[in-house]
Amino acid sequence: MSTTTLPDSLTRRVPGGDAGIIIATLAATYLAYVLIGIGLGYSLRGQLNTIAVLTFYIGVFAMLALALNLHWGYTGLFNIGIVGFMAVGIYVMALVSKPVYQAGGASQVGGLGLPVIIGIIAGMIAASLLGLLIALPALRLRADYLAIVTIAMSEIVRFSFLSGQLQQFNLAGRRVGFGGGSGLILDYTDPLESFFSFFGLWDAYLGLIETFGIIIPNNPKPVVDGLVYGVVLLSFVGLYFWLLKRTGESPFGRVLKAIREDEEAASSLGKDTNGFKIKAFMLGCALMGLAGILWFMRSGAVTPNTFRPRITFFVWIALIIGGAGSNTGSVLGGAIFAALLYQGPRYLKNLLDTVLPSASSPSSFGPAIAPLISNLDITPLLFYTIDNIRQLQLVFMGVVLIWLMHNRPEGLLGHRTETASPITLSAPIAQTVASESRSTTADADTDPDPDATEDIAPDGGSNSTTDTNNGGINSNE
Repeated sequence: MSTTTLPDSLTRRVPGGDAGIIIATLAATYLAYVLIGIGLGYSLRGQLNTIAVLTFYIGVFAMLALALNLHWGYTGLFNIGIVGFMAVGIYVMALVSKPVYQAGGASQVGGLGLPVIIGIIAGMIAASLLGLLIALPALRLRADYLAIVTIAMSEIVRFSFLSGQLQQFNLAGRRVGFGGGSGLILDYTDPLESFFSFFGLWDAYLGLIETFGIIIPNNPKPVVDGLVYGVVLLSFVGLYFWLLKRTGESPFGRVLKAIREDEEAASSLGKDTNGFKIKAFMLGCALMGLAGILWFMRSGAVTPNTFRPRITFFVWIALIIGGAGSNTGSVLGGAIFAALLYQGPRYLKNLLDTVLPSASSPSSFGPAIAPLISNLDITPLLFYTIDNIRQLQLVFMGVVLIWLMHNRPEGLLGHRTETASPITLSAPIAQTVASESRSTTADADTDPDPDATEDIAPDGGSNSTTDTNNGGINSNE
């Protein structure tokens, strides 16, 4: 009887396996957006901006879904404080990398003036240390209590950055701070310039922008920056994917999956389950902090109220769509969520406004529903829905979640066959049959008396022995 699941059979049918599935999904998504742009009459500049924005959100949601998959899919840790680690990452990065305060400048507070790469590393370390601070007491609790602790932590972080105490203070003799409720201006060197200058490629990048000016003569730099940064984010998605794949195939990852399935059984084999959970939690928090940095580092400014729990639930929806426990599913879930549920409603509204005749929509739900009740006229309700389709985004997400819970609760690529080793340990059937045949023949040759199956020792016992050293379980593996 075959035990091949739908996700495994899909991976075998698609050329390239997991990578082929991801590439095919992204290609179909980009093609759909280009066709919609053609239908809306977008110029080349508009099409490229659309692709850049779509790539940006696919990248950040895929990275966050992968980081959450390490917590929930691998280890079974119910973390709903994702946005808190994102906030710590970007705020600490800004504190380290913002230029030193100068009187009369646009920013009311400064930073330590260190390179951007140092700030990114500091933000990741700060997010992981916050994870350690939460993990030490919280991981001893049940899953629902861990969820309460993490979401409470994310709100504590947000209100801390809102407080006046952290708005401005002195650090190492310098005037620094987090800006409070008015926000924090990110006036450090552009990350793309820092990146290309670090590798000595800034002049080549400026040459690329000049070349791009042939097809986009009016200020091509923002378009090129958006496209290049999207490629950078997709590169980080590949790095996250590789890291988590290697982690899952390592002995460390196999222990995490054992903890997810049965923590008591893993503990009975001599594993320090609390230690493994703390390490996994810190690693996932660092990845979430890095994703928050990459999301907001080019936004120009950041405010604490940006980091509300809604973003956390968006990441959970992306992971649920793709399937917990599957790295490929996490990437697909992030791409599908970004394209259909996050950016999709806005482009759908633009498309409907183009296709349907223009008409004034009712200003509220009452005037929209009244004609339907009195005269069975659905037109006002239809135009009201189209005009407010962006506000109905959460409704669409709820409908998708309900459908998934009823029809495919494991997600698109969930419940995949998990191997205990990164290499194939099973032999082909023909080779196995031949090996068994040779073994049977050898046993027959060495046993001249078929009736004598066991030598009886003089004391009435058996001479057969069991090698407990080789047959036992090595719990320290």
